[in-house]
Amino acid sequence: MKKEIFRGIGTALVTPMDENGVDYDSLGRLLDFQLEGGVDALIVCATTGEAPTLTDGEHIDTIEFCVDRVAGRVPVIAGTGSNYTDHAVEMSVKAKEVGADALLCVTPYYNKCTQKGLVQSFYKIADATDLPMIVYSVPGRTGMKIMPDTCVELAKHPNIVGIKEATGDMATVVEIAAKCPDFAIWSGNDDITVPMMAMGGSGCISVFSNIMPREAKKMVTLFDKGDIKGAAALQCRYKALMDALFSEVNPIPVKAALAAMGIIQDCLRLPLTPMEPEHRAKLLELMRAEGLRV
Repeated sequence: MKKEIFRGIGTALVTPMDENGVDYDSLGRLLDFQLEGGVDALIVCATTGEAPTLTDGEHIDTIEFCVDRVAGRVPVIAGTGSNYTDHAVEMSVKAKEVGADALLCVTPYYNKCTQKGLVQSFYKIADATDLPMIVYSVPGRTGMKIMPDTCVELAKHPNIVGIKEATGDMATVVEIAAKCPDFAIWSGNDDITVPMMAMGGSGCISVFSNIMPREAKKMVTLFDKGDIKGAAALQCRYKALMDALFSEVNPIPVKAALAAMGIIQDCLRLPLTPMEPEHRAKLLELMRAEGLRV
């Protein structure tokens, strides 16, 4: 099997913002909180990081800030995907220049493409640097899915090391695992992390760990130690809170949660808007039930 970029929990970080732009003071607090919580990797400027609303300058500056703050303690994985392949190449090269350890590249969105186009696009991005790359399948956002047979082709590229699988379809996960035994699979859905690890998954690229990094890490650690029952119990325990973090479009709820914890400001960029009061009340109730001070 190709070398895993990380095993365990990789936090899909929000990008803290204020009226002036990226809020680097808050981002520093969030990074420290994640490292203290024991996460295994940090994913920067991807979906949860509101990458589509960042300028290219903000995007690269945010990656560089994270690289400098983390200082090699865990891998920093840069979201550099785009629906325009040449733009993804440009952003990937720049991410490499500022010290990113790996890339996360989503499938093209809106214009979409064929599976053949996916392979050619991902190959072109992967050829642009020597960084390991995770491809990202999230049809709920992009309108297209990376098929298992396409994973077989992608796995042939030495720099394409795995997939963030966020279809929520366990049958697809099983087929990828069967056809691509040397291809890492990370769950893109917090609520099925343990089931995916049972199919040989490498862990989760997690939204939940933004607010509860230590608990997310404990869940995957128990699994790796062979305490499947204990890991499953934590998966079930946190299911309602994980669902609440997706009661509105991500990252609206997780930003509301982190703001309630005093880590960031509850600031989003349009078209995202602040969380609706009824959903916010339920989220905070579930957070308090887990002992979070909000």
